[in-house]
Amino acid sequence: MAVVEELLRSEADGTISFGNHELKDKAKLENFEHCGDLYKVKTYKTMTRLEKNGMFAYESVPGTSVLNFAESAKETRFLVEGNEDAQITVGLDEDAEYEVFVNDESIGKMKTNLSGKLNISAQLAEVGEAKIRIAK
Repeated sequence: MAVVEELLRSEADGTISFGNHELKDKAKLENFEHCGDLYKVKTYKTMTRLEKNGMFAYESVPGTSVLNFAESAKETRFLVEGNEDAQITVGLDEDAEYEVFVNDESIGKMKTNLSGKLNISAQLAEVGEAKIRIAK
C-alpha cells in the first residue's frame, strides 16, 4: 500500500494525496498551497483529517492514506487505503443529495446534513483500498 510520506502532496494530474495510516504518532502539515487553496492535514494510525481554506474537507477513523483527491462542483473522488475498515466523513454542500459509488458500484443516494457532511463506510480490512466517487 502507498502511504504519503510527505503527509500532503500535489500530483501531476492536479489532484492531491494526503495522510499516512501507518504513523504511530500524530503528524501535521499546515499552509500547504495547491491551486490557490491552503490545506492542512493531521494524520496518524487512528485518524486522518484534511481542511481546505480553514474548512472541513475529509476525516477518517481510523487513519487512512488518500490518493488523487479531487473536488469539483459535480463530484468528489479519491482512492482511500488503510489496514482496517474506516468511517469516512467528507465535507460537501449543505442539505444536498449525492450518489455514492464505491469501486464503481453505486451504494445509493445519500443526503448531507445541515453542516454539509456525508458519512461513508469503507471496507478496507480485506482489500486494503477502495475507490470512492461522490456525484451530485
